[in-house]
Amino acid sequence: MAIKDQSGDWAGRFSPSLIQMESLALEAFAHLPEEFRMLCGDVVIKMLDFPDDSIIEDLGLDTPFDILGLFEGSGIGERFTLKPNEGPSRITLFRRAILDYWAENDEILGDIITHVLIHEIGHHFGLSDDDMDALENPLS
Repeated sequence: MAIKDQSGDWAGRFSPSLIQMESLALEAFAHLPEEFRMLCGDVVIKMLDFPDDSIIEDLGLDTPFDILGLFEGSGIGERFTLKPNEGPSRITLFRRAILDYWAENDEILGDIITHVLIHEIGHHFGLSDDDMDALENPLS
């Protein structure tokens, strides 16, 4: 008896590469409201497989899968100080942890990346969870 393929063409696919996932993150950022993106200034968005050992140690993580993203840089209240310029803020998303989360949950990969991006920016700038939910679901 023949079995109908119900994989939706997944049999020949690889998981998204760093470049593909970084592209998803950049696209997600571009679709955020302009006022929110303006808060970020010249933020740099990067995708890495895992955080480096110093981040794991500094944050007291048990495994590198415990962190989906990290915002590093100056918060909105720190931007206009007399401290020397440390360069642009940076958001790093961690591909393997995001893929692991995706595999374990019933969510769309692009939605997960958007969620992590919004929350990394939002928590850094002191937005409430309700504020961030409104950014993710503008029509709610």
